[in-house]
Order: sequence, then structure tokens, then C-alpha cells
Amino acid sequence: MFHAVSSLVRSPRSSQNRNDQHRPAPDRSAGRPSQRPSGRRDAFFDNAKYLAIVLVAVAHAWEPLKGDSRLLQAAYLVVYAFHMPAFIIVSGYFSRSFDASPSRVKRLVTGLVVPYVVFETGYSLFKRYGDHSPGQEISLLEPYYLTWFLIALFIWRLTTPLWKTLRHPLPVALGIAVLASVSPGIGDDLDLQRVLQFLPFFVLGLCLRAEHVRLVRRRSVRVAAVPVFVLALGFAWWAVPRMNAAWFYHRDSAQELGAPWWVGPVMQLALFGCSLVLTAGFLSWVPGRTLWFTSLGAGTLYGYLLHGFLLKAAEYRGWFDHPWLHRHVGEIAVSVLIAVAVTLLCTSPVRRVFRVVIEPRMEWAFREDPLRGARERGKASA
Repeated sequence: MFHAVSSLVRSPRSSQNRNDQHRPAPDRSAGRPSQRPSGRRDAFFDNAKYLAIVLVAVAHAWEPLKGDSRLLQAAYLVVYAFHMPAFIIVSGYFSRSFDASPSRVKRLVTGLVVPYVVFETGYSLFKRYGDHSPGQEISLLEPYYLTWFLIALFIWRLTTPLWKTLRHPLPVALGIAVLASVSPGIGDDLDLQRVLQFLPFFVLGLCLRAEHVRLVRRRSVRVAAVPVFVLALGFAWWAVPRMNAAWFYHRDSAQELGAPWWVGPVMQLALFGCSLVLTAGFLSWVPGRTLWFTSLGAGTLYGYLLHGFLLKAAEYRGWFDHPWLHRHVGEIAVSVLIAVAVTLLCTSPVRRVFRVVIEPRMEWAFREDPLRGARERGKASA
């Protein structure tokens, strides 16, 4: 996911659950992805992952504050329209090489399943004792708060070989998402509504190639993104009292949101188009050169999974209830603090401490792949 990374907010229905190589780009000022030696990370994608995780954390911090500010609610809608789609598209882009080989299945287990079990348990226990909620159960079938993305990415990656064999995978994925939006019987197990409604973004990422990324990085797109985001913010400000924000969470069907069934497909397709435009604008602004935060892009999974404990602790202790935090100065202060906090959580010292539960090696749990040596010798001879 990104390393495995995107939000994770509570919907009104459940307020508590919450290679191809890149060719050298002649225009360096455009910050396009450039070709790098094998094994080298691409600064553009690391920058995108870091900036996206900051947006995710900031938007989560806005959740308990936005009720008193129409402008903050509008900004919240704009961010929620593209930050998880951007996460998921990039996740799909880096999942193109998934082939269900033993080594990649092992990586799925250690990189997604194990963190899911650990953090699903951790967040549930944290709520039980931190919020004095003895009724909070530990259920691996009902993802709590941030953990839904881990199980979603696990399912999406497992189905990657299927999408790579279809002639038109994106229309099929959109059809599945549309059907999910009118199917209240899907229920909450594994947060399948989100898994299915966000699926088209992952499949889109699988379909992308380096040349598509270069198109987004053009100067004309960066310039056009300015009025696009201004218009989006203006529309969101108008829509705040008229639209249910739960549509952006993609965790409910139309009927569960109190709308006629036919609104589900309309909203699904409209939000998909809106998310793509805003994601393209966001990616067009991402720097392509190495900056001070580029190395943090490798640790976004840590920032994603850990920042929720900070926000939940603040919620359980009632810190968000202080009146001054609901003023503009307080909202800005909270945004800056959580941005700094998630930045620190992506750093190497934090990663070294938590690697045992977020990126465990677990060699003891897996048999040696008998074909691994042959494959490596084949690559070397090629």
C-alpha cells in the first residue's frame, strides 16, 4: 500500500467504528518520475505517499471539530473526496506485479494480515479500557476504525491476477461498486461495502502505466488544478447543509443512507469522477525531486496505523471538547500538531520499534520456496 496505507472515519450508521521503469523526463521542472536503477525508490511516489498520509491524519483530526465551521466541513469534504482514492490508486499501481507466488503471498500475510490482527485487537482494547467501554468486542470480522484498509488491500491484492486477465477490468469493477451501492444486505463483515465501493480505484491503479503518470505531471495539469480545487471547495461549501458526508466514506448503501436505490449508482459514478479529477490535481502538485520528507514515504504504514491512537486518546480524554479548539486558531493548531505527529511516526526510529508488529519477517512460519533459487538464477542469467 503505499506500503499498505488509507480513512477511516466513522459513518453516521456506526459512529464508533471508526515496474514499469520510468524513462528519464526531459523537463525536470515538471517533477516527472524518472527512471531509476533497480531497487531504488522513486522520489515522486514517496512524496505522494507522505503527503497523502498527512492529509489522512489531518482529516481525521478535523472530524470532531468540523461541526462548528462550515468552511472546515467544506475542506473536510474536499479532502475526503480524494485522499483515500489517491492512496488506493497508488496501492494498485504498485500491486501490478502481484502474481500469487509463495513469496508474494507471504508478504501479504506479514504485511497486511498480521498488522490487521494486531491493530484490530489493539484498537479494540484501547477503546475498551481507554474509553471505559466494556462492551467493545474484539472481532476480526468487523474492522474497527483504521484497520479496514488493511483487510481491503489484502482482498484487492488477492484478486489482482483476475483483474489482469480481464479485457476490460475497470468497467467490471465499476459495475461491482454500483451493485454494492444498492445492496444493503452485504452487511458489515470485513467492511465489504468499502471493499467493493473503493474497488474501482485499485483496479484503475493496476491499469496505469508510467506514461499515464507523466501525463498528470505536466505543467498544464498543475495550473488547471488550481481552479479545480477552488471550485471544489466552493461546491463543497454549498453542499455542506445539503449533502450527507457519509457518501464519501463508501461504507453504506443508498438505502442505508435514506436515499432511493437509484441514487446509489448516480452517486457512485459521480464521486468516482470527482475523485479522479481531484486525485490528478493532487498528484500534479507532488514534487518529483528528493526533499526532506521523501524518505518518510517508506514509513507511511506506520504513520497510518499509529496516528489513530493519538487521536483516540485525545477523544477519550475529552481534549477536543475545549472551546478554543473549535475556533479557527484552534483548528489550525490541531492540524499542525497532527501533521507533525504523523511525520514523526513515519521516521526510522519509530519504524525500528514497531517493525516487529507492522513488518514482521516471520521466517519461522513459512516453508522455503523450492522454486525461489531457480527464479533468482534465471533473473541473474537474463
